[in-house]
Amino acid sequence: MNDVPAKLGYEFPAEWHRHAATQLHWPSNRKTWPGDRLHRVETVFLDIIQVLHRYEPILLLAEPAAIRRAEKRLGELELDRGRIFLTEYPVNDVWARDCGPVFIFRKFKNRLEYAVTDWEFNSWGGKYSPFGDDNRIPEFISRRYNLTRFRPGMVMEGGSVETNGEGVLITTESVLLNPNRNPGLHKSEVEQALRNYLGVDKIIWLKAGLAGDDTDGHVDDLCRFLDRNTVLTVLAENRDDVNFAVLQENHDLLKRAQDLLEEPLHIETLPLPDTRIEGKTADGSEFVPASYANFYIANGVVLMPFYDKRYDEQARNLLKQYFPDREVAGIPSSDLVWGQGGIHCVTQQLYGLEIS
Repeated sequence: MNDVPAKLGYEFPAEWHRHAATQLHWPSNRKTWPGDRLHRVETVFLDIIQVLHRYEPILLLAEPAAIRRAEKRLGELELDRGRIFLTEYPVNDVWARDCGPVFIFRKFKNRLEYAVTDWEFNSWGGKYSPFGDDNRIPEFISRRYNLTRFRPGMVMEGGSVETNGEGVLITTESVLLNPNRNPGLHKSEVEQALRNYLGVDKIIWLKAGLAGDDTDGHVDDLCRFLDRNTVLTVLAENRDDVNFAVLQENHDLLKRAQDLLEEPLHIETLPLPDTRIEGKTADGSEFVPASYANFYIANGVVLMPFYDKRYDEQARNLLKQYFPDREVAGIPSSDLVWGQGGIHCVTQQLYGLEIS
């Protein structure tokens, strides 16, 4: 469709807006998960599924060759299989946040009406191939569940944008202004596309992201809304930390930012866990984008990554303050972030559909 969603009254919901389900992809890419890394990341997914399925249904996509493996490993746990919809689809990798559908909604005839925005996914600037099947997932979901689909014609990943659900969006220059995404677009054109297709009114630009983040600096490793006017951001405690300067710069930008009511944002901070690893990742990095900002807000639960015993409980306690009606479940995530992503990166909330 060529209509502009914002003119039709559509808005970008906050993550705490009630979900219909969560999209996950069963791990199978041997380039991302070589050797025993595949088994180890499968175990992280089982930890996520075991908690999450108690609160909302899961659409679990798996490539045909991995279906039997997924069934076997799911069988290791006592699960309500009526809440887990294992679906054959040729996924390229696990990063559902970045290639999955980005939902918008509007109030229409006294009910909520949902639609899918289908942004182009080019594997973070063509870094990994193939990625064509992942790029087609929004179309697959919109067709399967008979949802209206809007196509902005611009490259954007779900992990690159964060909203409070009330017209404010936070993103990073290092991603959306990167020439490996949309080289022909100026900043003003990128902003207009975000306004047109996500219905946002105010865009806050941070600079760059964490070392070892092969997305070029997704905002969901840096800064997340905890409520309409409160953001969580992470800071490195040691000035010699490779991430110290960029995180401080982003923090300073947030301190100067305002919401739609021209009120300053309330800022909460958490320490950055240790991001240097022993050895190197599959693409040769000595660092991984480990961050407590990479949590996922689902119905009745917040899934938060556990990385570092020095800070894990501090992070959990902060999220409990802001989400008192939700369980805050810690998921050991070191084996997941080795693949250069976290819990938020592998989840994508779905709306307005009856999962099957």
